[in-house]
Amino acid sequence: MNIDAKNLILGRLATVAAKKALLGETINIINCEKAVITGNKKFILSEFKRKRDMGIPSKGPFYPRSADMIVKRTIRGMLPYKQEKGRLAFKRVKCYIGSPESIKNAVTIKEADASKIPNLKYLSLGYISKFLGKNENNK
Repeated sequence: MNIDAKNLILGRLATVAAKKALLGETINIINCEKAVITGNKKFILSEFKRKRDMGIPSKGPFYPRSADMIVKRTIRGMLPYKQEKGRLAFKRVKCYIGSPESIKNAVTIKEADASKIPNLKYLSLGYISKFLGKNENNK
């Protein structure tokens, strides 16, 4: 299943992807930098900064900076990845920044669309990645 993450809420996208991966489908998520997280801007940025600064560099926990890896980490949190079925499902999930030419016919998830939320407070993952210090030269 190919999913276009443009203007989709991250948590709702991740639940659908995790369920499909547990059922045995291969999941490709494109345009990860255009997915959104709803909430207050100051709170979202402070939470991501807190998660990023937590732990020590040699032992972890490790939290990603790039948008595609943030999506993948969110999906991992919805899978039983310490069990074998969760590890196998996690290997079937691939996330991409932009849209690769090899992936066509991407669908969107209507239940996860950001236009359905009543408040207009949200941030894109691309903005959050820049805030966390993602280097645009290293993709």
